[in-house]
Amino acid sequence: MLQVAVAAGVICGGIVVAYFIALDQYRASVANGHVVTGRPRPTLLKQLEGLLRPVAKLPAETAGQLRQKLSQAGNPGNLTPAGFQAVRYSLAALMAIAGLAFGLLVPLSLPNAVAALLWGAVFAGAGFVAPSLWLEQLIAQRRRQIQRSLAEATDLLTLVVESGMSLDEGLLSITERFHNALGDEIGKVLREIRLGRPRMAALEHMADLAGVPDLHHLVESIVQSDQMGVPIARLLRVQATEMRRRQRQGAQERAAQASSRMVFPMVGCIFPVLWIVLLGPAIIQVLGSLK
Repeated sequence: MLQVAVAAGVICGGIVVAYFIALDQYRASVANGHVVTGRPRPTLLKQLEGLLRPVAKLPAETAGQLRQKLSQAGNPGNLTPAGFQAVRYSLAALMAIAGLAFGLLVPLSLPNAVAALLWGAVFAGAGFVAPSLWLEQLIAQRRRQIQRSLAEATDLLTLVVESGMSLDEGLLSITERFHNALGDEIGKVLREIRLGRPRMAALEHMADLAGVPDLHHLVESIVQSDQMGVPIARLLRVQATEMRRRQRQGAQERAAQASSRMVFPMVGCIFPVLWIVLLGPAIIQVLGSLK
C-alpha cells in the first residue's frame, strides 16, 4: 500500500504542477495583451504538442520520414511529426503508470517493487510502439483502398478523356466520384497544380508517396505519353484493361490459396472437437471399467 500511495502522490503532484504552470502562462499572456477573444481554442493534440515540444523535437531527417508516413496515412488528426512523437511519449507514460499499478496490485512471485518496475517498463514499451503500429495499419489500409479503386477510376478517366475533355477535368471527376484514399490523393494533386506545380511532377510525387505499384505504372505511362506525344486516351484504355486482368489474376490466386488456408482452422478447431465426440464415450467406458 505504501508504493500505491507514493505513486498516487507523484501523479497528483505532477497534475497540480502542470496546472499551475499553465495558469501562470495564461496570466502572463493576459498581462502582455496576447489573448484575443473569439480565437478558437487549440485542440488537445496541439496543447499536448506544445507542452512536450522540448522532448518531442526530432532531427530533420527523422521528422521528414515521419511526415511522409503521416501523409501516406492521410494525416490522421492533422498530426505533425512533433505531435505524433508527443502522443507516443504521453501514451508510454500513461501505460507505464498502468503497469506500475498492475505490478503493485497483482501478486507475483517477485517483490512488489521489482514487479512494478518490470510491468511498468513492459507497458511503457507497448505504449511507445502502439502508435507506430497504428500508423502502419492506416498506411496499409489506404493502399488497399487505392488498389481496389484504381481500375474503376482509370475507366472513368478514360471515358472523360475520350469524350474530349482534358486530363485535369478527368482527375476532377475522380475526386467527385471516389470519396476514399484515391480521391484524397487526386485532390492533393489538383491543389498542387493550382498552386503552380507542373502536372506531371505532381502526379509522380503522388505515385511515389502512395507506394502502390499499379498507380506508379499508370503515372509512368501518362508521363511517357505526354513526353512522346502519344494519345493519352488509347494508353489509358490499355492500362485499364491490364489492371482488370491483374485484379482477376489476383482473385484467382487468392481463391486457389483458400483451400490451403482452411487446413489450419480445420486441424486446430474442427478435428479436436470431432475426436472428442467420437472417442469421448469410448474413453469414458474404458475409465469406468478400470475403476
